[in-house]
Amino acid sequence: MTTSATSEELYAAADFCLIPMATPDTSVAVFIAECQRVLEKSGLVYHMHGYGTNIEGPWSKVSEAIHACHAAVHAQGIPRIATDIRIGTRTDKPSDGKVNAGKVTRVEAILAAKET
Repeated sequence: MTTSATSEELYAAADFCLIPMATPDTSVAVFIAECQRVLEKSGLVYHMHGYGTNIEGPWSKVSEAIHACHAAVHAQGIPRIATDIRIGTRTDKPSDGKVNAGKVTRVEAILAAKET
């Protein structure tokens, strides 16, 4: 369903990279795994990739989920976290929970057409 920016909450597609700092060793995998557990509980659409995570949903829920990731990683004893976030919104297409998947599918179709 298309949303109006004035009457309903914006649907957000975000890409974020949470960076735990002052970790006991060079691997941050255990902290990123904890963040993924938080995202699983959020009920939002998300997909981890090599340098971050895509997450989709209502703007406030996306923000809450990123906040909860910070809280969970701090609770593991990490004193500092830096996070890069890129957020996109649109009101011209339905917000069906597949914003990022649709983009990927479209590019894959273009690539497949060039191969034949």
